[in-house]
Amino acid sequence: MSVADDILNDLHGGIANTLDDLRRELASVRTGRASLHLLDGVRVDYYGTSTPLNQVATLSVPEARLIMVKPWEKNLIPVIEKAIRDANLGVNPQSDKDLVRVPIPPLTEERRKEIVKQVKHKGEDHKVAIRNQRRDAKELIEVAEKDGDIAADDAKKALDKMQKETDEGVKKVDEIVAAKEKEVMQV
Repeated sequence: MSVADDILNDLHGGIANTLDDLRRELASVRTGRASLHLLDGVRVDYYGTSTPLNQVATLSVPEARLIMVKPWEKNLIPVIEKAIRDANLGVNPQSDKDLVRVPIPPLTEERRKEIVKQVKHKGEDHKVAIRNQRRDAKELIEVAEKDGDIAADDAKKALDKMQKETDEGVKKVDEIVAAKEKEVMQV
């Protein structure tokens, strides 16, 4: 494998990681439908240790607008309810005798547009990250060419492949953002 191939593989892996990161970030964006990812960032004080909610309770979505949290220990119900409230997710958890119900209120049109702006902003941030990775890879190719590790023809081919890879990554970001935007705007 040549130096150019190594650099291209690193770029490919970096772009794939950036796309995965975007998908993960957008999974926790509220859409008006119940999603377990909405509670991903919620941490519970479990005997003095900050613990992710899904490690102290079973989470389920029995209906389109309801998340049910069934703690493994009943004494955690008030702690879980407080943690969800404190997470500022725009939901109002209600405790029962052995579980916490988290009804998901419908989003207003104004709130939907606000969320779409956030989604687009995250998409732009990830496009910038992809372009920065291309810039770094380009600099490595130029240095390798200057040092004589790569022939000028191979450097040109590598730069063309990098541009194609970057364009595909940016296109995928646009597709992911458009899909999330459609999901948010769907009533």
